[in-house]
Amino acid sequence: MGPGGIATIIASVSLLVIAIAIAYVVIRVGKLVDEASTSLKSLTEETTPLLEESTRTLELINSPLESFARITKNVEEVTSKVTDATTGFMEKNGPAVKVAGALLSAAQINKGRKSKKKAE
Repeated sequence: MGPGGIATIIASVSLLVIAIAIAYVVIRVGKLVDEASTSLKSLTEETTPLLEESTRTLELINSPLESFARITKNVEEVTSKVTDATTGFMEKNGPAVKVAGALLSAAQINKGRKSKKKAE
């Protein structure tokens, strides 16, 4: 065996070592991908019920809010009707309201005087 044969053996052994190293890396990467796949599957299985529960919770919260919105709208309508009625009454019966206000004020003043006299 000459120098060419020894160089061939060294080259083939180094190629074998490189092939073994590449095979080891491929096997390790394969295990990593399998582990990542298992973790992703586990995460998906745990997340799906959580999302369903969140959706149900939001539905339960939105239901009373819709009812509250309807109640608020009805109160707003009643308030505007009362305002319109009051405004109409005040425009049509302005002097009568003023007289009634003056009579109420006089009655309260008179009542205040009577209670002061009783206290003395």
